[in-house]
Order: sequence, then C-alpha cells, then structure tokens
Amino acid sequence: MTIFALATAPGRAAIAVIRVSGPAAGETVRLLSGRDLPAARQAVLRHLQDSRSGDVIDQSLVLWFPAPATVTGEDVAEFHVHGGRAVVYGVLDALASVPGVRPAEPGEFTRRAVLNGRIDLVEAEAVADLVAADTSRQRSQALDQLQGLHSALYDEWRQRLVDAMARLEAVIDFPDEELPAGLLDDNRAAVTVLEEEVRAHLDDGRRGERLREGLSVVILGAPNVGKSSLLNALAGHDAAIVSAEEGTTRDTVEVTMDIAGFAVSLVDTAGLREVPQGVEGEGIRRALKRAETADLTLLVADASRWEETWPAIESRCDEDALVVAGKADLARPPPGIPGLSAKTGEGIDHLVEVMAQRFRLAWQGAGLSPSRTRHRAALVQVADALVRYRGPDAGDVTLAAEDLRVAATALGRLTGRVDVEDLLDVIFSEFCIGK
Repeated sequence: MTIFALATAPGRAAIAVIRVSGPAAGETVRLLSGRDLPAARQAVLRHLQDSRSGDVIDQSLVLWFPAPATVTGEDVAEFHVHGGRAVVYGVLDALASVPGVRPAEPGEFTRRAVLNGRIDLVEAEAVADLVAADTSRQRSQALDQLQGLHSALYDEWRQRLVDAMARLEAVIDFPDEELPAGLLDDNRAAVTVLEEEVRAHLDDGRRGERLREGLSVVILGAPNVGKSSLLNALAGHDAAIVSAEEGTTRDTVEVTMDIAGFAVSLVDTAGLREVPQGVEGEGIRRALKRAETADLTLLVADASRWEETWPAIESRCDEDALVVAGKADLARPPPGIPGLSAKTGEGIDHLVEVMAQRFRLAWQGAGLSPSRTRHRAALVQVADALVRYRGPDAGDVTLAAEDLRVAATALGRLTGRVDVEDLLDVIFSEFCIGK
C-alpha cells in the first residue's frame, strides 16, 4: 500500500510539502501532473490537477526518488505546493482518490524506513526527538543519535558478543576439533571487558534521559519570601500569582526555560511552614516531593526577614541546592548570599548564569548516554546477562553460551537488528568448520 501525508506543519504557509511513499508513488505523479516521471532527484515545475474532474489545483515543484535509496527505502514522490489550506487539501484529496493510496498513520514513514533497513530503531527514535527538540543541546543529542553514533557503539558490542558466542558454540558442537589454546579464558576476559564498558555507559547519572526530558529546578522557601516573583522574573512573564497574602501558591506552578541550551522546568511551590492538614498542606507535601527529584533546588529566604525565613530552608542545603536572598531591594543579604530583587532585576541575570554554569559542569565531558528508558532497560539486561556469564555457573559452557545469547539478543532488540545468521557466519568463517 502507498501512503501520503503533509510533511510540513499544517496551517497557512508559503510552501507545503506533501510526501508519498510506496509502489504507487510514481503513479500519483503521472495522474496529478498528467505527464511522465521527471528525472530522479531533479525538481520540475508542473501543474497539478484532480484526475477525476481535470481541475487544476496548483502549480507545484515535483520531485521523484526511486527506491531503494530513499528515506523509506521505497519509491517516494514529493509535491512542493503553495501553502494555502485550499491548495493543500485539494492535493491531499486528489491523492486519496488514487487506487492503492491512503493517508499515512502517525510515524508510518519512519516505520517503513526501519522495516526497509534505512535506519534502525535507535535512529528512528532520534527522528522523533529531533522534531521535539526545544533547545540546542536537545537538538545536538538527537542529531548524534540520528547520525548513528549510539547505534555504532551498540552494534560493535553486539558483534563482540557474537564472536564470543561463536567460540563457545564451537567448543560445544565440535569438541573434537583442534581449537586455539586458552580459548575459554580469553573469551571470559573479553566478556569481562565488555561488561565493564556497558556498566560505565549506564553509570552516567541518567544524563541522556535528563537532557532529553528536560532538567528540573524547584524553588523552595517560607511563605512570602519572593518565590513567585522570582519565577516570574526568570520566566519573563507573569506565570504565578504574586500577593502579600501568605499561602497564595498552594500547588506547583511550572514554566519552561532555555538555559544555556538546556531545557529547564522551573517550578514554584507552596511556602514551607507548619500548617494543618488541608489544601495548603498538600501543596507543601508536593513541593517537598518535587524537590527530592530536582536537578537543582533554589532555596529562597527574605533578605529583610532573614532570621525569620532562613530556618525553613536551612536543613535542605546540599550540593544540589543554591541559596539566594529575595527582596534584596529592601535589605542587604548576609555575606556570601546572592541577593535578588524581582522588582529591580538585581541579581537575576547573575543567577541564570550560575545555573547555566552548574549545568555545563554537570555535562562537561559527557559522552554518549542512553536517552530513553527503553535503551537503559535493554542495556541493564545486557549487563546482568554478562554478570551471570562469569558467575558461579561460568564453568558450564552451555549455560554461558545462553547468557551471551540473552545479552546479544537484548542489544539486537535495542537497535532492531536480530539475526541468527550473524552467529552462523562467524562460526564457519572463524573456525573453518564444515570444510
């Protein structure tokens, strides 16, 4: 079946791109343009018409991409039309009338690219991440993944596992063959090195997932110390209600910012104080829960009421916290405590730079990291299987081979490449078995 979809954002625009993929892609070009296919990968200007009525829909650039060297691995056609709604809907309607052609389902173009071997699963997920990227660092992370850096690493690990499996299978299936001395010891050493590499890859503080999903900065402090005003000043707009009345904020208020290329969720919370059970008490409970998982906590006390408001946050000072003094336009903060004033803007730019520097240092020198929970779960399965391989049952060659198979299968599922023929090829080529 041939599929089609609008490849650009919906709505009025200068240009809209409509993409078609499948065996009838060439036929859609012939029917809508009334002419033969243009030369491959060369844009031509043609009138498009509805083949049912003969009405001209638009004057369009048409491109033809024959399989297999296309984005999906199938024949692909593109229509670059004027971006008015009537034009776009007219072309889509005309395509829907072509026999064997239907609208694409969500993600179906990328799915076909995976099934046809143009990209793997990790790269396919990077396509979605690249489209969703809000900051430069998220974009860079997605591009690295799309360009195959993660896949190359996982494929290299899997190949080493396949080599180790082939040696064990040779020991099991061909005990009478003359095999290299110390084969099992060398195999065990190689697998141990690989396990250490996988563990190091996983021991990254979940930096990849945190970067993709966005960092969290939670503002904590006693009531009326300027938390909501600070949130508004950092966000650049009135996101939270500001009032002299205590307890105004009873739930978390969240805004998203771009700080040095990091997507950051800035969270205002209920003021910390002893209160009876109720709405405000629930707000405080939620505030403390959010702070437990925050990448950074901004602890705010009132510069004009320091002795009164400092105790609410004193016990929460740790390496993931940054202490600031709000309302610095009313009084000077204690020595060594940065002063902030949402009213005058004092210290706001400096605070943003301090947060940016913290994030840069945390990610400095960071290599490739798993960006999704699915990736991490598969890699944990790999590492656990390798631990079993060199565990108490390591002397049983059959069980050891099964542990390696589990690890290799997990890596194969990670990228979408699972092929038992890989193992057979290595066995016959490396040990010349069956000659």
